[in-house]
Amino acid sequence: MTSPKIGIIVSSSRPSRIGHKVAQWVSELAPYGTEVEIVDLAAIDLPFLAEPELPATGNYTMDSTVAWSEKVREFDGLILTVPEYNAGYPAVLKNAIDTIHAEWSELPIGVIGYGWGGAASATNQLGEVLDRVKAARLDGPGLKFGQDLTPEGELLDGAPEEDVRGLYDQVVAAVSELSAA
Repeated sequence: MTSPKIGIIVSSSRPSRIGHKVAQWVSELAPYGTEVEIVDLAAIDLPFLAEPELPATGNYTMDSTVAWSEKVREFDGLILTVPEYNAGYPAVLKNAIDTIHAEWSELPIGVIGYGWGGAASATNQLGEVLDRVKAARLDGPGLKFGQDLTPEGELLDGAPEEDVRGLYDQVVAAVSELSAA
């Protein structure tokens, strides 16, 4: 197998978000030989469920959907960095998932949440959605404000680097299993 390519998704589009800082930190912990790319959903800027047909048909007609599909297909696996907003995950992430369909099937997707409670509610809800689209979901750490990072996105000494490295190991192992099948 060639070096796996893992996309690190910034899943918030709020102007005051810290997701890019979390994604950068996650990318710096990638194992040697793993290619990573940070993908910002704010920059992807998908329209809200605008395709005329259901995504399950795979008949994408909008340039934005085709580009998003192609971007997701570039990766062997993903790691989603997910904030918790009002006990849920961001609508921009739900829209990104719901805009395409077949691309998620069996794709290894690690999840790292962050928020006051480590984003437990958000990542639990997201897990149900990832299971529904048949992604190979892998749960990672939940980063807590005040313990692992500041509300401004600065990582603290107690941040669970080994848990993130362990998540990478799981994602890479799932990619290897998939390519061997």
